[in-house]
Amino acid sequence: MQTQDHLTRRNFIGAVAAGAAASTAVGQPALVPRRKLGKTGVDVSILGVGGFHLGSAKDQAEANEIVHEAMDAGINFFDNCWEYHEGVSEERLGLALQGRRRDAVLMTKVCTHGRDKKIAMRMLEESLRRLRTDYLDVWQIHEVVYWNDPDLIFAADGAAEALLQAKKEGKVRFVGFTGHKDPAIHLKMLAHDFPFDTVQMPLNCFDATFRSFETEVLPEAIRRGIAPLGMKSMGGSGEMVKQGGVTPEEALLYAMSLPVATTISGMDSLPVLQQNLAIVRAFKPMPSDQMTSLRERCRELAADGRLELFKTTTKYDGAEGRQQHQYPAAEELPV
Repeated sequence: MQTQDHLTRRNFIGAVAAGAAASTAVGQPALVPRRKLGKTGVDVSILGVGGFHLGSAKDQAEANEIVHEAMDAGINFFDNCWEYHEGVSEERLGLALQGRRRDAVLMTKVCTHGRDKKIAMRMLEESLRRLRTDYLDVWQIHEVVYWNDPDLIFAADGAAEALLQAKKEGKVRFVGFTGHKDPAIHLKMLAHDFPFDTVQMPLNCFDATFRSFETEVLPEAIRRGIAPLGMKSMGGSGEMVKQGGVTPEEALLYAMSLPVATTISGMDSLPVLQQNLAIVRAFKPMPSDQMTSLRERCRELAADGRLELFKTTTKYDGAEGRQQHQYPAAEELPV
């Protein structure tokens, strides 16, 4: 297995280096490199724009600036979700992509949490309307973080059936799921042998030490030919950086050096986008020994999950899922 993993990583590094070289023009800033989105044949930027933070931007004008500057730099992957800021994030992205929709790989997510296919398809239509498009490139089931979520998703007339129906009708090109709580839940989803195209998970230099998606889920996704999408490279709200565990550059470089299609990052202002672009434009995969060294350096801070609060608390669990699973609201149960 070690030999196979080594060969996979070696091939992956070569492909990234070639992509970066091809995107550099004399006298121009390098464009953000791209990779294959699993078996889909689609090329996606190694950095994706997180949808939640577009709803946190000051206004629509700022969201437009973020999206347009990102696209001008070569970013084409855009994340979103039906419930982000009660639909504002989707609306902002839809407006920002006007005239450039065909240049974007557009993803949003459905938030059924046990509700049936009919509800999922209604949410899809609402997302399409807000995003001002008649199709999605990727539609994922959002926030599979409760232990019984896989059972509810794959129940008769459940959300999994909605994914198949939407794909058959041509409203979505590719389907997947996302979650941040526990690798065991992701593995339970994958065990259904459903034809997922993508799977989103937290991947960062702390994760390998505690309840690790990198060691448990990432290899299984690759084995199945499912495109891994990374998120929470700095802890969700920058906790790993704020606590002095890593620098933004170290965190982002580590996450992007894993064999993922893209790393989705929340960027709610131009300075944050520009900081990330400076890192990504000069991207070269972190050597294996440096990745090992960084994991070891972070081990003590990472050992109990204190800086991966999305795993150990309910802080990052959305309101829609809390309500459907009858958990107290964030104001009543803040952690």
